[in-house]
Amino acid sequence: MTQQDIIRVGISHGDINGIGYEVIMKTLLDPRILEMCTPIVYGSPKVAAYHRKALNIENLSFNHIRTTKEASPRRAHIINCIDDNVRVELGKSTPIAGESSFMALDRASSDLEKGYIEVLVTAPINKDNIQSDHFNFPGHTEFLAQKFNSEDYIMLMVSETMKVGVVTTHMPLSRVSESLSKDIILNKIRIISRSLQQDFAITKPRIAVFGLNPHAGDNGLLGSEEKDIILPAIIQAKKEGIIALGPYPADGFFGTEDYRKFDAILAMYHDQGLIPFKLASFDRGVNYTAGLPFIRTSPAHGTAYSIAGEDKASPESFRQALYLAIDIYKNRKIYEEISKNPLKKYEINPNQVDESVDIEAEDDQTL
Repeated sequence: MTQQDIIRVGISHGDINGIGYEVIMKTLLDPRILEMCTPIVYGSPKVAAYHRKALNIENLSFNHIRTTKEASPRRAHIINCIDDNVRVELGKSTPIAGESSFMALDRASSDLEKGYIEVLVTAPINKDNIQSDHFNFPGHTEFLAQKFNSEDYIMLMVSETMKVGVVTTHMPLSRVSESLSKDIILNKIRIISRSLQQDFAITKPRIAVFGLNPHAGDNGLLGSEEKDIILPAIIQAKKEGIIALGPYPADGFFGTEDYRKFDAILAMYHDQGLIPFKLASFDRGVNYTAGLPFIRTSPAHGTAYSIAGEDKASPESFRQALYLAIDIYKNRKIYEEISKNPLKKYEINPNQVDESVDIEAEDDQTL
């Protein structure tokens, strides 16, 4: 692998009082990581040193750099984004921790947008203490969507056993029904289908779509959203060549393990999709923002204040987030390459075809 092939992975340090630095450092202790990417942590050398001492991690050191241009292969780097006088208070939600989270995220996402790093992996933030005049969003997903000026995106939870997207994300349950429409659901189906093809190299993805109400409305007895909104979106998706099926009742779908028959699931709201996902894949699950022009992943867990600094946090979810970001970057490159100069589409008049020649005409350009 040449130096040009090494992917620069930006890592925002998240909440400095949580387990962000612990899972980052435990991941980077694996020497194989440095063979596949050049990690660049956006955070604080002093905060990193504090966590390293608290966790008694001796065999990892960060190379302090000012810009990504100084990053060299086979080393882990760190760029200082915050005030050196910041105070770490393990397990506590503090205003300075929220501010530090935002400063690192803002610098890392700006470098991603400029092409200084290829992908971004975000350590967990506290969605409350990060709120400010600069960050007024429910989470990473919405912030990055606005920063990259993207309206077509979806939070996609990814593991080895399932991929789950949600139509509505960080929203009160009382607002979910009024926030659904045929067009919104159809758009999410399109985004998932496109992502499965270009990001996960699945040629003809199968997507299961959930209902909103118990038993998917029971033919209208328990709600009309399935008939009026969700099913019309599925029908239109099928007309566009997307393999979307449903609406399915969520409880029976997971209970019978029907999720194994599909490449992705589209749930209507946060807990409908994420509770079963995290039950099955909490330690290895990854949060991926599909549909953005840039690649961002994150571990499926939060700041875990209760175990911060105690050397109890598993790095597996963060490690999988890093691996997935790299895989998606490579898959997009391949998809981009094979999608160049597509064959022109021609209308064929059957009466003009030589019957002695066996021609199978297909108008399918999807991969």
